Amino acid sequence: MADAQISDTLADETGFTGHSVTAQDGLALYVREYGTHNERALPLVCLPGLSRNSADFQELATALATDARAPRRVVTIDARGRGRSDYDRDPENYAFPVELADVLAVLTAREIGRAVVLGTSRGGVLAMLLGAARPGALAGVILNDIGPVIEPKGLMRLRGYVGKLPTPSSFQDGAEILRRLGDAQFPKFDRASWLSQARRTWKMTGRGLVPDYDEKLATTLTSLDLERPLPALWAPFDSLAKIPLMVVHGANSDILSGATVAAMRARRTDIDVLEVADQGHAPLLAEPDVIGRIAAFITFCDVTALGF
Repeated sequence: MADAQISDTLADETGFTGHSVTAQDGLALYVREYGTHNERALPLVCLPGLSRNSADFQELATALATDARAPRRVVTIDARGRGRSDYDRDPENYAFPVELADVLAVLTAREIGRAVVLGTSRGGVLAMLLGAARPGALAGVILNDIGPVIEPKGLMRLRGYVGKLPTPSSFQDGAEILRRLGDAQFPKFDRASWLSQARRTWKMTGRGLVPDYDEKLATTLTSLDLERPLPALWAPFDSLAKIPLMVVHGANSDILSGATVAAMRARRTDIDVLEVADQGHAPLLAEPDVIGRIAAFITFCDVTALGF
């Protein structure tokens, strides 16, 4: 893998700085950075889900970066084909080996040694793969509603709408589309919550609202045979055996089951498990109590990294 290069650093007015990192194949990856380096606090690197982007971590990243007691640097990544990162001309490159190399390129370019890595859904799979590929880079891992066993029912639901969403006439219309799709998993969301999600799902262009991701990402799901059990990821999960681990589980999730959480706990009795009530796949990580639990876990990782 060629050394990643940094280009076109952009100032932003919403509490973070945007950076463009060149991946190993020349594609530009967009990265948000909150806060600054703190020798006493590990950086947090956030990896979003399949069709999501770095904006999903806005509330969490802002809270951690501005914590008066332990401010820390937070880096959130738009994977290729999502958000402000370049779209890949070859959809075959929307694959775990390529996206893992992209994460490593960002770590190198942004001079991140050891970090706590938080991965939502697909981002959590990448975190587990990172444990196998470069365990020394991990000072802790947070898996947001993902585990070694992925429920086919949830993947079928995702396959039904990724790359297939109706085109909304407005963000308010988009909020209603998302409500109809997700109300069963997030029954306590109000209209403002759905509107916030709509603004992170679509973007305004000269031709109106379009998804904030490459719709060719759907190929990552259409190629799966969901009539057969998917290969379990216990080997990547076990690569985290010596790394502090937290699992956030949406109580209504159809991707991460309670049985899988129990099996993970059986293999790792020291897992910090947080179940988020009234949320499904994937928890937003935006509520003060959830942010507090995550902050406490990362502080534990700070202490563990010092050898205590």
